[in-house]
Amino acid sequence: MQFSRMPLLAASGLAVALLASPAWGHTPLCACYDNGDGTVLCEGGFSDGSSASGVGIIVRDGAGNTVLEGKMNENSEFEFTKPEGDYSVLFDAGEGHQIEIPGKDITE
Repeated sequence: MQFSRMPLLAASGLAVALLASPAWGHTPLCACYDNGDGTVLCEGGFSDGSSASGVGIIVRDGAGNTVLEGKMNENSEFEFTKPEGDYSVLFDAGEGHQIEIPGKDITE
């Protein structure tokens, strides 16, 4: 009796694709807006629709020094007082899931 390896190879390929697929659908998303009152609001989430509640946010000055650290709230939002001068916002959901937004790109 002769066995074909094709079904085994196809099943192995499917298993690998299924195990890897959550990584494909979990892209971080973050946008920040200048509220026009001296504060900035950032909203985050993931492309698969999951919440960013608890995701770390780091605000850095133009030299890269951390001036503020916090976490997204239960609504996947983080609001802070806009720093003077150059700054950036880092949405930090772990390695491969980080977004850095330069302050010059945060507008009303």
